[in-house]
Amino acid sequence: MKNLLLIILFTIFSFNIFAQTGAEFTEKNAVIDSFKVIKPDNLHSRIDQIVTTLLTNYHYKKINLNDSLSSVIFDDYLKSMDYNRLYFLQSDIDKFEKYRYMFDDFLIHGQLDIPFEIFNVYKQRLFDRVKYVIKRMKTEFDYTKNETYIPERDKAPWAKTKKELDEIWRKRLKNDALNKKLKKEDWKKTAKVLTNRYKRFHKVILQYKTEDVFQLYMNAFAGAVDPHTNYMSPLTSQNFNITMSLSLEGIGASLTTKDDYTTIARIIPGGPAAKSKNLFENDRIVAVGQGENGEMIDIVGWRLDDVIQLIRGKKGTVVRLAILRADATLDMPTEEIKLVRDKIKLEEQAASSKVIKINEDGVEYKIGVIKIPAFYIDFEAQRNGDPDYKSTTRDVRKLITELNKQKVEGLIIDLRNNGGGSLQEAIELTGLFITEGPVVQVKNSMGKIEVDRDPDPSLFTDKPLAVVINRYSASASEIFSGAIQDYGRGIILGEQSFGKGTVQNLIDLNRFMPTKKEKLGKLKITIAKFYRITGSSTQKLGVMPDISYPSFPRTDFGEASRPSALKWDQIAPSDYRKYGNLSPYFSQLMQKHKKRIAKNLEFQYLIEDIKLYNERMAKKEFSLNIEVRKKEWAKNEARKKKRKKERIKKENLIEKTDGKDKIENLRIDDPLLEESGYILTDLALLLKK
Repeated sequence: MKNLLLIILFTIFSFNIFAQTGAEFTEKNAVIDSFKVIKPDNLHSRIDQIVTTLLTNYHYKKINLNDSLSSVIFDDYLKSMDYNRLYFLQSDIDKFEKYRYMFDDFLIHGQLDIPFEIFNVYKQRLFDRVKYVIKRMKTEFDYTKNETYIPERDKAPWAKTKKELDEIWRKRLKNDALNKKLKKEDWKKTAKVLTNRYKRFHKVILQYKTEDVFQLYMNAFAGAVDPHTNYMSPLTSQNFNITMSLSLEGIGASLTTKDDYTTIARIIPGGPAAKSKNLFENDRIVAVGQGENGEMIDIVGWRLDDVIQLIRGKKGTVVRLAILRADATLDMPTEEIKLVRDKIKLEEQAASSKVIKINEDGVEYKIGVIKIPAFYIDFEAQRNGDPDYKSTTRDVRKLITELNKQKVEGLIIDLRNNGGGSLQEAIELTGLFITEGPVVQVKNSMGKIEVDRDPDPSLFTDKPLAVVINRYSASASEIFSGAIQDYGRGIILGEQSFGKGTVQNLIDLNRFMPTKKEKLGKLKITIAKFYRITGSSTQKLGVMPDISYPSFPRTDFGEASRPSALKWDQIAPSDYRKYGNLSPYFSQLMQKHKKRIAKNLEFQYLIEDIKLYNERMAKKEFSLNIEVRKKEWAKNEARKKKRKKERIKKENLIEKTDGKDKIENLRIDDPLLEESGYILTDLALLLKK
C-alpha cells in the first residue's frame, strides 16, 4: 500500500483523460437549475471543518490560519471564477472586500454562506455576459479600424460599469472573430460558434450543484496552502482513481487549466496523444468534436471536470481537438488534430531501448539509449508471486544486458517528460549504477529524517553514463538524476527539472465522518519533503544539468512559478562516498557542444523559437486590424515554409553523402538526444585517456 500511494503521489498533475462518456456528455439532458440560488448544506459545513482540521494539523507546512492566509484564499477564490476579470464589476468586489479577512473564521466554523453568495453573484454576471454576446454577435465587426486587444487582464482594474465591460468583451469577441475570418470562415458560422461558446459555458455553470461550488471553495483554501494539496469531490475522486489504474482508456494526456484555457500538462507514454506525435505539453485545447464530422464544441472557459467528460470516450472512437500551440499568441490560428481513443497498458509505458550511432572524427561509436517514461512497478503481479512481474529496474537491467551484447560505448538514460512514479524504483534503479550508499533523504512534518539506501551492494554496470532531463522531469526522476549527479557517476544533460520535492498522502474523508447515505470525497495533502544526499532539497530548484541545452523561459512553469509552493531549503548531508568526479571534463565538453550546435540546423531553429517566444510573451496588445494581422500570419507561414525547404535540402544532402541506413541512425529526429550522444561519446573518449 505504501508503494502504491507513492505512485499516486509522485504524479505532478491530477487529472488525466481516460474512460468513457465523451459523446454522452454532449447529449445529456442535465437538469438546469435556472437562476435558482445555490445554497450550502449541513453536510458540506461538516466536511469543511474536517478538511480545515486536517490541513492545519497534518500538512507539512505549519499552517497558521489567520487574516494573512484569509486574504490569499479570498483572492484565489475570485480567480477560480474570474481569472481575467471579465465577469465581476468593481461594485461586486467592493461588496466582497469586507469579507477578505474573515475566510479563516468561515473555515474554522464551517460557515459557507458567503462563499456561496459570491458564486451566485458570479453566475448572474455570467448571464449578463451571455446576453451581451448574443446581442453583439448579430452584427459583423469592422476589421479596418486601428484598435488593439489586451487578452491578459489578471492584473487589470475591475470594470466599473457594464458599459466598460461590454467594450472589453467587444474586443475579445472581435479578436476571436478575426482569427476565424483569417481562416476564411464566413460570418454566419463564426457568429454561431462564438455565441454557442458562451451559451454552452453558461449552461455548464447552471448545472453546478452544491458539491461543485464547495469543491471550488475548498480548493481555493488548499491551493493557498500548497499547489499539490487539494480537495476532491466524490466525482473528482472517481476520476483520480481511473487515472491511477494500470489499464486505461482515452487519449493519454493530463490536463490542467491556465487562464481560461484547458492546457496539456503531460503526455502519457503509450497513449494516442504520444503516438500521434502532434500534441505537446502546454498546447491549449480550444474546441472538441466527436467523431469524424461532429460539431466542434468551443470549451474556452470551461471547468476542467466538464472538459474531461467531453473528451472521454470508448476505445476506437474518434475525438477531434482544436489546438492553440504552446508558443502561439491569442491572435494566431488553431490547428485541428484527430485522435483515436485507445486503451493504455502498462507495457506501453515500460522502459525501451535503442542504439544510436555517433560519427566522431571519422570513427563510428555506438551509444545505448534507454527511455524511461515513468518509474513503475506491477504491484498486483508482485503480490501474486509472478516471478516475471514488471518493474522499471528489472526492465532496465534486461535492456542494459541486451545493449552490452551490441558493444555500446556508453548509456543514456532519457528521463524527459518523466513525471515520477514509484520512489522505491528510483532508489533501486540508482543502485544499478553505484555500489552502495544513500540515494535520498525524506523529512516528514515532525522533522524526522529517513535515509533510503541502495539495497544492492553490487555494481551492475560501470559504462559511461548520461542522464537527459527537461522541465517535465519531476519527483522520482529528480531523485534518480540528482543521486547520479551527486555521486559523480554520470553527466546530467538538458534543462532544469520541474522541482517537485514534496510527498502527498491521499485521505478518504469517510474515515472521519462515516455515513451510509453519502460517499464523501478525498483530501490530497502534502506530508513530507525530499532531499538529495548532499542535503539540498529538490523542491523548487529541481536538478540543474551539468550541460544545459537552450530552453524556453520558466517564468510560468515549474514548481517555483507557484506562489504557494513550499520553499527550497537544505538539511545535513548523508554519509556517502563519491563514485567519481566528472567536473574537470565539463569545460572541454561544453566547448565541443557549443561548436556543434552552432552548425546544427535544429538547434538553431530551437534558439530562434525561444527568441520568438520571448518576443510574443512580451507583447501584451494585439492589433484588431485585418491587414496588420494578415502580415503577421504571412510572416509566420513564410518562416514555416523556409524551414521546410531547409530541412528537405539537408535530408537530400545527407542521403547523397551517407546513404539511407546512415540517415536512420545518424539523424534520429531528436536533435537533443543526438547531441547527448555526441557529448557522452566525447566523455567516454576523455575517460579512456
